[in-house]
Amino acid sequence: QVQLVESGGGLVQAGGSLRLSCVVSGSIFSSNAMGWYRQAPGKQRELVTASTIYADSVKGRFTISRDNAKNTVYLQMNSLKPEDTAVYYCNTVPPRVGLWGQGTQVTVSS
Repeated sequence: QVQLVESGGGLVQAGGSLRLSCVVSGSIFSSNAMGWYRQAPGKQRELVTASTIYADSVKGRFTISRDNAKNTVYLQMNSLKPEDTAVYYCNTVPPRVGLWGQGTQVTVSS
């Protein structure tokens, strides 16, 4: 059974940094592009980054990377802003409905 487990979220002040991790079980990781998504309260889930593609709102601040030996994808988030507050998820690109995990909450205080 394929699972995605996100971690690394938390409460941080504006201007701070966090690194999110997503461990992917099964064969999904090795054969798919992976991306990070987020959903803020009252908003639709959106793509944050996938490979070299970044949402305009995070360009220059967020960086995606992956460790194939650990089946893990990371999201380094710097210069965080209150508008980055959301639940962050990883998934394939395009996302598979059945793969959504619990996500990890990121809260940025002003």
